[in-house]
Amino acid sequence: MAPLLTAAGVLVLSGCGGAGHLESSGATPTAVGPIRLWPDLPAATATPNDFGPNAEQVPGIRVSGGDVHELNPVAVVQAEVRAHPNSYSGSDGLYDETVRQLNSCKQKPGSCPVLKPYYRDLTGDGKDELIVGIRMPDQQLAVRCYMPAKDGGLIRIMATSEQATRVDVAGRDVIVRSVADGMPGYEYRTAWSWDDHQQAMLPTRDEIVRTKPGKAPGGSKHPGPSGAGQSPSPKKKPPTANPPDPSTADAP
Repeated sequence: MAPLLTAAGVLVLSGCGGAGHLESSGATPTAVGPIRLWPDLPAATATPNDFGPNAEQVPGIRVSGGDVHELNPVAVVQAEVRAHPNSYSGSDGLYDETVRQLNSCKQKPGSCPVLKPYYRDLTGDGKDELIVGIRMPDQQLAVRCYMPAKDGGLIRIMATSEQATRVDVAGRDVIVRSVADGMPGYEYRTAWSWDDHQQAMLPTRDEIVRTKPGKAPGGSKHPGPSGAGQSPSPKKKPPTANPPDPSTADAP
């Protein structure tokens, strides 16, 4: 049997040798590390923006058994409007028109600005978070995410508003795509990711991506700034002082 095994070994080796040989792909470029520009610049005297306030308790909302699936998304948004009646910009800002529609969701569900909710584990704790979209004029979309609190309440962990064209969930990231104003064929993509230190979703990646040729978007009657945690600030009257009781609001 030994001669047979030796012959087989020779065949295998000769077969490998006939499969081809390695060829050089050319010289490898020398790795160049980052070079610090203007190393003598003084240290910053002000700390960068802290996104911690983006996470806050939603007053008046209780999460039964820590399950956000049991919540009424319309009631959650109404509770935030009631808690911030004079907020016209920032994380809580909504258009007057949107507030009026929100207060009529029970009577006119077809025009309710709160879109179908989605549920995903964004924090990695094994529990779903609630993802809410609020439709506003001129393709503005407010995106908010909520997680159950340990004390049985509800915490908003993300809030942003963009002229959104698409929203995705990739892994545990929420990716908001919006128009790149004045740059036809491009779009902004902002990825929001959970940050254990801040206990909130932060905009961890922001990029401009080539999509396809197209015409520049037309002027907006309700322009809203683009950026992390920003909301449109149009001229408007204060929201309704007494929105409907959230316990009687219908889900969208």
